[in-house]
Amino acid sequence: MARGLDHLVLATRDLDAAADHYRSMGFTVGARNRHPWGTENRIVQMPGTFLELITLGEGIELPAPEPETMSFARTIARQFDAHGDGFPMLVVESLDAAADKEAFDAAGIGGFRPFFFERIAVKPDGTKARVAFTLAFAADPAMPEAGFFACQQHEPQNFWNPAFQRHPNGATGVAGVVLLAETPAALVPFFEAFTASRAACAGARNMAIVTPRGTIEAMTPDCYRDVLGLEPSLSPAGGPRLAAFKVSAPLEAMAQRLEEAGIPFLRHRRHLAVAAPDNFGTAILFEEPKAGAPRA
Repeated sequence: MARGLDHLVLATRDLDAAADHYRSMGFTVGARNRHPWGTENRIVQMPGTFLELITLGEGIELPAPEPETMSFARTIARQFDAHGDGFPMLVVESLDAAADKEAFDAAGIGGFRPFFFERIAVKPDGTKARVAFTLAFAADPAMPEAGFFACQQHEPQNFWNPAFQRHPNGATGVAGVVLLAETPAALVPFFEAFTASRAACAGARNMAIVTPRGTIEAMTPDCYRDVLGLEPSLSPAGGPRLAAFKVSAPLEAMAQRLEEAGIPFLRHRRHLAVAAPDNFGTAILFEEPKAGAPRA
């Protein structure tokens, strides 16, 4: 099964300030949750995809490194130590994390033990429900600054909720993500194996893979400037970096909301762009919704 985008891990040292910022952009932001290992998050949910605003919770103790183990908390801590706020991890959907682990191992991008966890979620009516997940990790030595995993939901009926997916800004979904890379075409083998989807293009300046839910693109800094209209705030010199994501939302209403919130943005080609320094370390692009909403 081809794997579409599941969620984006957006790390911030100030979770409440980030939540207020996303609300000011017109997103519905969920309550504060705590993982069993001590990270804390707030969710911005859209049909089939979500943004995970995440931080290190008070009193967290980072686990010691272990062979064949990818530590979620250590990845967030590494992001803060090396770069501050930003976009350290990209997640695709999984219907069978054990099978995905085997596929990643066979493709040479795995080698990690699956990771299971659960927590109690609070629904809009205040009732509580169990949510549970198994993660299958993937990695590429050429991308030491980015983390990747597939996420299987064991209680999806308790997680996905239409009430959380209605946003005052009219956002209808995450349209894609953008990496900065010196040689984008070199990333094709990893992302084809990670998503089980074929590259739509791969050249000297950019590459793109269209998944069942959202597009993964990689661009050189020059291509990033040309296509997005933004100056890169990250350097891919140490390896490709997750740099930006795209959200489908009505542009004129979105522009008015950003102006009223005092959030700097620019118009470029057919999108609005908020630069990474103005969006907690990750650029965000707003695009007019296309015919056919993302599948849930």
